[in-house]
Amino acid sequence: MSSIDSARMKLLLILALLVAASAAEVEVNPHIDISLKPVKTSADRIREHGYPAESHYVETPDGYVLNLFRIPYSHKLQNQNTKKPAVLIQHGLFSCSDCFLLNGPDHALAYNFADSGFDVWLGNARGNLYSRNNTKISINHPQFWDFSWHEIGNIDIPAMIDYILEETGETKLHYVGHSQGTTVFFVMTSTRPEYNNKIKTAHMLAPPIFMGNATDGLVVGLAPYVGTPGTGSDILGTQEFIPHNYYVQRLLDTACGGNPIFSKYCDVLFLMWAGTDNSNLNYTILPQLVETHPAGISSNQGIHYIQEYVSNEFRQFDYGYAKNMKVYGQEKPPNYPLENISADMYIYYGMADGSATYLDIQRLPDLVSSIKHFKLIDDPKWGHVDFIFANQVKETINDPVIGFCKDYENSHRNM
Repeated sequence: MSSIDSARMKLLLILALLVAASAAEVEVNPHIDISLKPVKTSADRIREHGYPAESHYVETPDGYVLNLFRIPYSHKLQNQNTKKPAVLIQHGLFSCSDCFLLNGPDHALAYNFADSGFDVWLGNARGNLYSRNNTKISINHPQFWDFSWHEIGNIDIPAMIDYILEETGETKLHYVGHSQGTTVFFVMTSTRPEYNNKIKTAHMLAPPIFMGNATDGLVVGLAPYVGTPGTGSDILGTQEFIPHNYYVQRLLDTACGGNPIFSKYCDVLFLMWAGTDNSNLNYTILPQLVETHPAGISSNQGIHYIQEYVSNEFRQFDYGYAKNMKVYGQEKPPNYPLENISADMYIYYGMADGSATYLDIQRLPDLVSSIKHFKLIDDPKWGHVDFIFANQVKETINDPVIGFCKDYENSHRNM
């Protein structure tokens, strides 16, 4: 069975489970009244654990309104009147700011940073459920979805950084990205090198930069259809991938989110979604994960990654010969100039990662001279989502990342 057939079968089984669950509940109690749960935002999640939360909005030059969430201080430290270094944490593909909160106050990266004395900012890329507005065009217009992770890196991340620095009065900040959150950082610092000077330390968790050796089923399965410009990418491109429907999302959340009403069915659903071979994954967060994930992307973001797999190059979006000549002035899209990156970079990767593979990441040290730390996680089963959702994520990832940030602050305290 191909990976696409497998994914289709999994989706059908999940839908069948939900239908069966609904029918079973109604049969037991035909008068059951199921009210849909309201949306819970990142700010709501932060406040539930006693931390202060702020919601900020940043408009990009092309009109996208990005929602940033902030934990300005830790209630445990009561350090609201103390000047704190800022850190921007950026999510991966299909995700949003929630992913850095779901492990709870003891193990989630955002809370760990706050409890270590940092001013924490959580970004949301254009197109996800928190950043679905544009002041110039409607979300229903196809042009709204005419972007890839290139625009997120070249436009969104710089806009977030400038806003944070203006709000805090700082001149530099720390940056942490997971998956796509690392790709966009490489895009920014290579195409807009002036932003290297606004970074204290940059932490790349599972960076999919080169992808020629990727084994991820979705990437490999779709490569023959959309990996090169043509009919497939023309049909699937420039639209929302897995359209975000409010009522469907609320139905899934109500059925299987936090405090699920169909818990015995959802337990099976979650095992099907996450798999049974991931010994590191914190399965207790899956009911909260379904509340907001998938969070929404443009299909071009996925296509761009699949192009990276086919070309085995880190380069801009491939539109095909005619448009490439118009946009780039050359037949093929240009490679990102990695030699422009000068920000201090810390890279963390795992042997069981099918998206950011060991073989592909080995190319980076020869191309990026500012890498200060190049860490292979000791666990041979450490995979792509383990960098944010593993049971051992605090000890394995969060503590070392925060430790390097604190080392920087201590060494620059009197400068």
